[in-house]
Amino acid sequence: MAVIKHPAQRVGVFIDTQNLYHSAKHLYKARVNFAKVLEEAVGGRILVRAVAYVISTESGEESNFFGALTKIGIETKVKDLQIFADGAKKADWDVGIAIDAVKMSPKLDTVIIASGDGDFIPLIEYLDMHGIQVEVISFGKSSSAKLKEAAHAFTDMCDDPHKFTITSRI
Repeated sequence: MAVIKHPAQRVGVFIDTQNLYHSAKHLYKARVNFAKVLEEAVGGRILVRAVAYVISTESGEESNFFGALTKIGIETKVKDLQIFADGAKKADWDVGIAIDAVKMSPKLDTVIIASGDGDFIPLIEYLDMHGIQVEVISFGKSSSAKLKEAAHAFTDMCDDPHKFTITSRI
């Protein structure tokens, strides 16, 4: 599908932080360069809002990371890590991301989902029915094939992993 990206488009970027974090860690043993992800996603268009959906742990060690996101112009929505009686942990923002994208869509021409999670396919279909262009940016090797097909455009961060990741120097 041909996608038109022009400078007057109003875009919203919705970042599934956990999804990108785990993909970068698993595929490249690296961290995500969220500034580059945002820059690539926006692509010179008008950024209305960029929101990263993040998980807070009891230790609070991620507060510097949250501050770094804010510094580059990404709002954070924080949810506490759920720990169940059997020790299982849950950190899921899918519904929150979908609801926010739907709520903000009347003020946007394009919704950009930064995630490879196939659970966002119904969101893409809904937004498409309402005339919103939907783009996805994520690591293609760990992304749902059906998600990539459903999006109007897909940016594969695996095509240039050095651009989108930060490796630790020891």
